[in-house]
Amino acid sequence: MLRPRVVLNYIGKIIVIIGLAMLSSFFCSFYYGESIVWRLLIAATVTIVFGLLLTFVYRHDENLNYREGFAVVTLGWIAAAFFSTLPFLFSGYFPSFADALFEAVSGITTTGATILTDIEALPRSLLFWRSLTQWLGGMGIMVLFIAIIAGMGVRANQIFRAELPGGTVSSKVSPRIKETARILWITYVVLSIILLVLLYAFGMDLFDAFCHTFSTMATGGFSTKNQSIGFYDSPLIQWTIIAFMFIAGANFSLHYLSFKNRSLKTYLKNQEFVLYSVIVIMAFIVVFADLSHFPGVEERIRTGLFQVVSIITTTGYGTADYTKWTSMGQGVILVLMFIGACAGSTSGNIKVGRYLIMLQRSLIEFKQMIHPKALIPLRYGDKVLSESLVINVLQYFFLHMSMVLIGTVILDVLGLDILSAFTAVVSCMGNVGPAFGALGPADNYAFITDLGKYWLCFLMLLGRLEIFPFLVMLLPEYWKD
Repeated sequence: MLRPRVVLNYIGKIIVIIGLAMLSSFFCSFYYGESIVWRLLIAATVTIVFGLLLTFVYRHDENLNYREGFAVVTLGWIAAAFFSTLPFLFSGYFPSFADALFEAVSGITTTGATILTDIEALPRSLLFWRSLTQWLGGMGIMVLFIAIIAGMGVRANQIFRAELPGGTVSSKVSPRIKETARILWITYVVLSIILLVLLYAFGMDLFDAFCHTFSTMATGGFSTKNQSIGFYDSPLIQWTIIAFMFIAGANFSLHYLSFKNRSLKTYLKNQEFVLYSVIVIMAFIVVFADLSHFPGVEERIRTGLFQVVSIITTTGYGTADYTKWTSMGQGVILVLMFIGACAGSTSGNIKVGRYLIMLQRSLIEFKQMIHPKALIPLRYGDKVLSESLVINVLQYFFLHMSMVLIGTVILDVLGLDILSAFTAVVSCMGNVGPAFGALGPADNYAFITDLGKYWLCFLMLLGRLEIFPFLVMLLPEYWKD
């Protein structure tokens, strides 16, 4: 049975968190003496007051049930995206609600697609807010929510699993789910501080260092510059961002356990991380061979590796326009747009872990053709995976690809050419950001119709929630007692 008062109470608390975070853009605007300062205060005040009203009007002492867990995750993300729109909408810098919503959804889902034609024309406070939304969405609003809100009961585990990207295999580092959420967020914050210090030390001003730290650790890709990271003609800055994009693409529980055990063997023992590293190396080798026109070896290595890591981690930063590469290099980038990094990372997309499970399941099928009576377990590290989990992975892959095809047809009907439509859907479903055709890394999504933007917003949220929590609420059975 679904109890609206219970769901609305928790959603109110999520909205309050968003509103409190929004105050940072007000303080930023006040510090820089911007004309929109009071508009941002109004946006934050409206958000906080609305959240508090929901929290107190629907106050209760009951724990979530199973159905309500899905509702809190799905509706919580929708509410967070909607209220994150208010600073953009109230500022007057976005011409329509569709544009403001698109930018907010792209931020909170860490997609990094933008409708802005001149990013540098925005006030610093709005640039700060769009980057901060990515940082909040990176590790996950619900994981933060679990870490700081008590009284969620056993459904905290359900919400954690539904929220954490690619959580096909547990990313728990503690028997208590609240403690796990807290540890993951602390790890996220510590790595963010390290990156901030490095970017500032290597020449970024403090404001840009903050914004790019938020976007890099969240694998989001929003930049404060029209040329993205290509603006910074600094090998040190670019190598630093390459390293931290790669780090953010790994399971954050590995970072914590490696630090706790004082051993890098934690990474090498993880099958998914090893395969993730191998894919990056192989893709880089192909791209490196394709960039023979670069005069310097170091620049060639850096440019190729930057784009490979940026796309596989779904960050979407750019230092070069890959649509101008040969078909071989573009083909590698397109394939990477279907992969994603590791489960439990801030990366979007299908994830290496799911591909690993599907590959192992395929090999088992071949073996059973030779030995039909054999019972061959599917092992993932030191775990034997249940058949239900394998089916879940296969269902997810099928639904993801189905939505890519459906989404492409809809955007094609709305006027996009087939290449732009297909890669825009792949990019938004995978939370990548840039695409191909008219939506390459040097372009933006501003020309798409409002209806097309709303559709892409839906796909970004669907991809970030990894389909199941969103679609399960569309089933008639979900609403029956």
